[in-house]
Amino acid sequence: MASRVQLALRVPDLAESVAFYTKLFGTEPAKLRDGYANFAIAEPPLKLVLIEGIAGEATLMDHLGVEVETTEAVHAATARLGEAGLNTDVENDTTCCYALQDKVWVHGPGHEPWEVYVVKADADSLAKQQGSTCCAGPADADVDVKEPAVAGGCC
Repeated sequence: MASRVQLALRVPDLAESVAFYTKLFGTEPAKLRDGYANFAIAEPPLKLVLIEGIAGEATLMDHLGVEVETTEAVHAATARLGEAGLNTDVENDTTCCYALQDKVWVHGPGHEPWEVYVVKADADSLAKQQGSTCCAGPADADVDVKEPAVAGGCC
C-alpha cells in the first residue's frame, strides 16, 4: 500500500451514506462496524471514513489525514512537521476507528485537524479513552472543535 489521503465525514445516515459511496466509488466498505465504515479506494487513492453523526443534520468534515505504511513513516512525518515549525501532538498505540494506531496531529490555518497515521492492528472499539476526541485531533486551546456525535468520539 502506498500512502493515501484520508477524508473523514460525519454523516447523518450511515447506511444511506455507505450505499451512496459504494455506488460512487464502485467498491464495498473495507470495514463496517457499529456507527462506522471505511473505504479503501484504489482509484483515486483515498481512505474514506464515515462516522455516524446526528440524524437530520448535514454531513460535516470530521478530519483529514494521510495513511502511511509504517510507524517509521509516522516518525519521519513528525520530525518533518516539527522542523517546519508546526505544533505536533503524537499519539502512539492509541485505539481509534476500530484500529490500533500510531499517529501525529497538526492543525491547518483554518483549524482543520490533520493526522498522519499507520494502522497497526484491528481493535474492538471505535473510541479511545472515555470523553476524548480521537477523530477531531488533540485538544487545542485555540481551536473550537465541535464535540463528536458518536459516544467516545472516534473515527
